[in-house]
Amino acid sequence: MRCVLSAVLLPLILRSCTGADWCYQTQVSCPSPCKGPDRWSEVNLDCGKNRQSPINIVTKKTKLDERLTPFKFTGYQTLFESTMKNNGHSVKVSIPITATVSGGNLGETYKAVQFHLHWGTNGGPGSEHTIDGEQYPMELHIVHMKQRYNRLEDALRDPSGVAVLGFFYEVSSSANKKYDLFTQGLRSIQNTNGNTTLSKISLNQLILSEANMTNYYRYDGSLTTPGCTEAVVWTVFENPIPLDGEQLQAFSNLKFSDGKQMVGTFRPVQPRNGRVVYRSSGVAVVASAVLILVSISAALGLSRMN
Repeated sequence: MRCVLSAVLLPLILRSCTGADWCYQTQVSCPSPCKGPDRWSEVNLDCGKNRQSPINIVTKKTKLDERLTPFKFTGYQTLFESTMKNNGHSVKVSIPITATVSGGNLGETYKAVQFHLHWGTNGGPGSEHTIDGEQYPMELHIVHMKQRYNRLEDALRDPSGVAVLGFFYEVSSSANKKYDLFTQGLRSIQNTNGNTTLSKISLNQLILSEANMTNYYRYDGSLTTPGCTEAVVWTVFENPIPLDGEQLQAFSNLKFSDGKQMVGTFRPVQPRNGRVVYRSSGVAVVASAVLILVSISAALGLSRMN
């Protein structure tokens, strides 16, 4: 009788450990029926292709591209009201106004569709992209699609149909007042499918300013969640946005659909597979300034020795 029961129960137990839904590594455990990042290609074949995101940006291997000029933004300063939602994987906000970005060698004008974030555990490392191996506490993605498309699904069929602007966050000693309404709203959406109204917010508030956005990296990649579609022109900005520890920790109070603490919501970096990562002249200027300072310091040291 025991053998019969074992024969019946074993397949059920195994099935419960091999569900078809995707999840982050922090959610992976038997009997949790989800597949972590290393198995996302089983959920969607595109996740195993050669142009995946995020990546580690090795600054010394980036290539200067003079065409990466400053962007032109419209509507980023406009205040809007929208719904902030816990979608079971992140916090997501749709953008109901016309806000566009062009320039920066994008080729076309792209309109903003939504933004969402990726974070670690209680303010610890959690960005998706890394810079020279450094992982920031959190990363903001503002998702745009080519203005000529009406649906994101159509834009994703175009190899450059989507443009995502990525911004890092850093820990600050003081609170970022521009994020007060946003972090307060998180208290109302702790459970999956929880939503609340987010009012009087602009995209400029999130990124702090359009003025200091000339230092950035560019490469061709993919969505960072299944289906991992390789249709994204990535722009990753160098200058991080400051939040204090309490503001960063507020994101970790959200819950996944399985009730677990929503932490570690990032995909590990993917192989670059020969792709070139370009840098704007702004990044190059910063690098040159550092080299100049080093040279001056060295010269002063030599003069003192003489």
